[in-house]
Amino acid sequence: MKLKRVVAVAGSVVVLLLGAYAGFLGHRSRHPVSLAPTGPYPVGRGEQEIADRSRTDELAPLGGNPRVLSVWLWYPAAATGQPAEYAPGAWRGLRKFGWGQTSFDRVRTGTYENVAFASGVFPLVVLMPGLGFSAPQYQAIAAGMASRGYIVAGVTPTYSANLSVIGGHAVKASAAGDPSDLAGPRGDGLAAVWAGDARFAARQVGVLLGAHVDRRKVAYVGHSFGGAAALEACRVDPACTGAVDLDGTPYGAVVTEGLRKPLLMLSSGSGGADRDPSTRAVLAASGSAAWSYTIDGARHFDFTDYAAYWLAAPVRAILPLGNSRTLAITGSYLAAFLAAGAAFYAPAAAGVRATYVDHR
Repeated sequence: MKLKRVVAVAGSVVVLLLGAYAGFLGHRSRHPVSLAPTGPYPVGRGEQEIADRSRTDELAPLGGNPRVLSVWLWYPAAATGQPAEYAPGAWRGLRKFGWGQTSFDRVRTGTYENVAFASGVFPLVVLMPGLGFSAPQYQAIAAGMASRGYIVAGVTPTYSANLSVIGGHAVKASAAGDPSDLAGPRGDGLAAVWAGDARFAARQVGVLLGAHVDRRKVAYVGHSFGGAAALEACRVDPACTGAVDLDGTPYGAVVTEGLRKPLLMLSSGSGGADRDPSTRAVLAASGSAAWSYTIDGARHFDFTDYAAYWLAAPVRAILPLGNSRTLAITGSYLAAFLAAGAAFYAPAAAGVRATYVDHR
């Protein structure tokens, strides 16, 4: 009987501790987190679905349909207005860790829903996410660029993202869109599809937004596999003014042909871009100004909004997160590169080391 009482008391203590920890998580997840941009413009945000009827969607589980994409837009605004939700509607499915992360209704985007454009004509940036990610998971970077005078089109590659939203409904990844192995032709082929998505988005945004967009100035920015798509899209787009690859491995023809436009690569300390043969090949083959930098201590998810959320210690421990300054460093490097192009000089930042610099 004595042993049973001890076990019962121990069990009660465990239940109380778990209850207390759950209460702490629920409370902590309600603390606000700000992603507000710091540039001179207020930032508007809108959403658009576009259908490319020139392409049959080869990533769809059922063939024969055109490729349909969700595009989020961040842009310089004339004034503030209704604050934009971080993840409206079915996009709330992006929250994967329940009480273990900041509640999405507590994420302050610092952007405003469908407000009027600022006067003027602005360059376009097409932003491509990493494989499995969605454009809304890069709002800190996107809004930061928009606040400095760029229209940013964030593309979610349908059937490659773990979650996209088309027609108000959640769309999951397919085997073709999110293959388990990207080696060889499979990775090159998927990079070509994504590059097609990026270029189509650039054209459609130019049509949709008309006089607000300078169609002669398009930059492509991508994280992880989206970085490969950004390089490929820039390679074949005459309007491209430059491309940025954030911690991604290049795929496709750009690996051997290089890029004849300004190129910036920012990598995590764990990525080892200076050791990746595809990255070295792209840099060596590129005939224009090219730069590669590594952020010491950074890890792969530090380029996403995961770096800004609060995450419970067990969740943070399993995710590739490292340097808390990575988002800020990335924002300053993007601002300098997009403004200067071939005349780019890296901003001063502790813990960032050059792995390749070529001013030709």
